[in-house]
Amino acid sequence: MNLSSLQHTLEKSIPQLDLRSCLIRVRGEMLYKHYRNIQAETEIAKINSCTKSLISALICIAMDRGLLPEASTPISAFFPQLTSDSDPRKPAITLEQLLTMTAGFNWDEFGGQNSFPRMTRTDHWVAFAIEQRLRHEPGTHMEYNSGVSQILSSILMQHAGMSVAAFAERYLFGHLGIHDYEWEQDPQGVHTGGFGMKLLPADLLKFGQLFLQQGMWEGKRLISSELVQRSTQAFITVPPPNHGSYGWHWWVDQYEPANANENIAGSLVLENTSAEQQTPLHYYYARGFGGQYVYVVPELELVTVLTNDKRKKEKPPLDVFPRLIVPELWRLARCSGNSSGD
Repeated sequence: MNLSSLQHTLEKSIPQLDLRSCLIRVRGEMLYKHYRNIQAETEIAKINSCTKSLISALICIAMDRGLLPEASTPISAFFPQLTSDSDPRKPAITLEQLLTMTAGFNWDEFGGQNSFPRMTRTDHWVAFAIEQRLRHEPGTHMEYNSGVSQILSSILMQHAGMSVAAFAERYLFGHLGIHDYEWEQDPQGVHTGGFGMKLLPADLLKFGQLFLQQGMWEGKRLISSELVQRSTQAFITVPPPNHGSYGWHWWVDQYEPANANENIAGSLVLENTSAEQQTPLHYYYARGFGGQYVYVVPELELVTVLTNDKRKKEKPPLDVFPRLIVPELWRLARCSGNSSGD
């Protein structure tokens, strides 16, 4: 696949967007690197909800090491008090349903009485999250919820025998060479599961590369390939305005060209293209408020990191990857599918 046209497109378009950073690595080599300034390259910054995907990775590591039970384990195994809850469905919520945000809690992420801002103003975040009533049958509906991410962080801390940050340093950060970070904690000392971490863009790129490499890093297995695949596969379709599906605290999506026709089965098909060229491009990603992203495209052996720090009034550019980068990737992959060139 010839990537020079993609480089040319990026060099013309990315600097104009005033992103904090844009890093693209293909087949282990840096294809494109942009930082707004030296501070963006050398100073840690908030990754917001990309923290969720890191927590997911740590949960997978704990499962691999036998520190956490299988994903079908009910939440009552970690919080026995739930066996006396008035709703008999609540103690049966599984670890996987927490990971996929299908626990069913009545939750409005950014507002109202049952939201993550309200949670952070309480004396016990995990208790607040668990005490919410159920609005949906567990396992049937995805409701974005930083409270369940805090529950997961608490579960990890319970079973790791150390703080979540210490666990991360021992089993993930240390191997990846991630030394410069900050991580908030709740009043009980549980590191935030859904937000609250600061990292360098280059370290986010390492994290994405680890998943692209199916959990391998410099010849050492950090996460089993089975759990890498399971955590990043589509588990449930997400409700609007979001798009695609959700896995274990990872978003999952695919790209199909807009200039396509719809066949009788309802799938998108390009005119005058082979079956291989019609195949959508699948990817998964971590996403944080304000423009923080880690995209992994296994088919192209590609990892992309985008970060931003725009204020609300400045309206940061949306969908840079799916609208600007991935169409070019799809075209290159499909048009050069039969080419032997690099």
